[in-house]
Amino acid sequence: MRPVVGCAIATGFVLLVSQSGAAAGANQGAQLAATCASCHRLDGHDKGIPPIIGLGEKRLTRAMLSYRASQSPSHIMHAIALSLSDEEIASVARYVAAQGK
Repeated sequence: MRPVVGCAIATGFVLLVSQSGAAAGANQGAQLAATCASCHRLDGHDKGIPPIIGLGEKRLTRAMLSYRASQSPSHIMHAIALSLSDEEIASVARYVAAQGK
């Protein structure tokens, strides 16, 4: 009986840690998206700068990597993309894509 209890406690701990990691990732995405919102409207309206809400996670990630590699023309987006790690780009893309659902 004791091995079962120990296994259950360990499983619960692993689930707790993985859920807190997911929450931290969502929080990081939200914080990074706040920077995006300074130019891009997060309500989906276009006021001269294209909205990013409604774009899929893969599309947003590809766009940021394209800006970072100077394959898409935008000095501002190039500088922003250079300031983000691959993990941060994935985090903000995941968060922004989820907001459009």
